[in-house]
Amino acid sequence: MTQPAHTLADTLPGVVEVLTRTLGIEDRAESINRGTRLFGELPELDSLGVVELAAALEDRFDIVIEDEDFTGEVFESVGTLTDFIDDRRTGG
Repeated sequence: MTQPAHTLADTLPGVVEVLTRTLGIEDRAESINRGTRLFGELPELDSLGVVELAAALEDRFDIVIEDEDFTGEVFESVGTLTDFIDDRRTGG
């Protein structure tokens, strides 16, 4: 059985939606894209915000984010987080 292809086209909008809803910044969704840096650019994303975001992403995309995945590289930007989720969704 072949898994359907998951692409950035369907993951990125979902990541932005989950991110803005979790942090309560829906009014800024239009300005968030792949290049948006997570830490430093989004003051709402503190340590508790990261945990809430991870839980919401796990639910939305049916993935598991392990403790060791909480790295600066994964959570550097919306793009790196989207790539990480794509990788998880496709079994990487």
